[in-house]
Amino acid sequence: MSRPLTGVRVVEFAGLGPGPFAAMVLADAGADVIRLDRPGEPADAGALVRGRPRLEVDLKTDAGRETARLLVQRADVLLEGFRPGVMERLGFGPRECLAENPGLVYGRMTGWGQDGPRARQAGHDINYLALTGALRSVARRGEAPVPPLNLVGDYGGGGMVLAFGVVTALLERRISGRGQVVDAAMVDGVSLLMTGIWSRAAQGRWSDEPGTNDIDTGAPFYDVYATADGEYMAVGSIEPQFWARLLRGLGIDPESVAAQWDRARWPETKERIAAVFATRTRGEWTDVFDALDACVTPVLSMAEAPDDPHLSSRGTLRRGPGGVAPAAAPRFDRTPSAPAAYPGSAEAALRRWGVPEAVSAP
Repeated sequence: MSRPLTGVRVVEFAGLGPGPFAAMVLADAGADVIRLDRPGEPADAGALVRGRPRLEVDLKTDAGRETARLLVQRADVLLEGFRPGVMERLGFGPRECLAENPGLVYGRMTGWGQDGPRARQAGHDINYLALTGALRSVARRGEAPVPPLNLVGDYGGGGMVLAFGVVTALLERRISGRGQVVDAAMVDGVSLLMTGIWSRAAQGRWSDEPGTNDIDTGAPFYDVYATADGEYMAVGSIEPQFWARLLRGLGIDPESVAAQWDRARWPETKERIAAVFATRTRGEWTDVFDALDACVTPVLSMAEAPDDPHLSSRGTLRRGPGGVAPAAAPRFDRTPSAPAAYPGSAEAALRRWGVPEAVSAP
């Protein structure tokens, strides 16, 4: 069955985090991806490396360089996630690769970008969030910032932006016939994801003090509340109709609490709501709010999420031999994506790409 990126060939120079995530997204959409690993590197496992065979290539040897060169010549896309200058030193920088393959889309994944004072510094997700203002914004009032796992930098602002850039460049190639370099920097991607918050700030609707705004736990209608069994309920009752249903579900008379947008009284309103949530278990509150459509849901653990009735019915999280893995996203009705299985061995991939197996022999 044809998938959205069927026929697109991708060479992935193995890295960590966002690069493999972008390769996985492309593979799920049908791209033919080959992952090049250094000899002796422990083989990665899990969903991040699904959908493509792993080929050990020593770029310090003539045979290894020739294998990589032949693959790059035949590829539509190259993905790499090294610090600036590393691929150039290996002889596989954009200039060399585009000279041999002018239609190549060369995807570069870094934290700081290809230029700027920090371009060659090391860093991780938390550092990129810290510099962009995103990390400081994720905190309760008067408390230290909380890193939102590595979802925002590595995956949302990194790998997903890289995948979008690659597909966009492939579409542009249909017009120009030429490839180009995609510079995906996590500081840029994280800042892009913060567009809505920057817009609020520009309109005077956002305070730089964390935990005092309407969607950062400052408001009583957008927070998590503990239940009687030590679990939590998530409340996102922003619109007035949902706020009214929240109060109805909690059994609170609207006349007995401050108006929804009375910011000065948000702390006392939150205390009132928290006291009511603490009287019942998460399961009991779930039953109450499932019937009210008030934007109130249980907070599930990773162990619980695959069994949620909604996620289970959609097959969003699937159990397999290697554990739980997310389904491909987004979904297409005519050319469906799917969590890609390995399309045969690395040797089979070389044959499919027309690269002699003997070239890659040690």
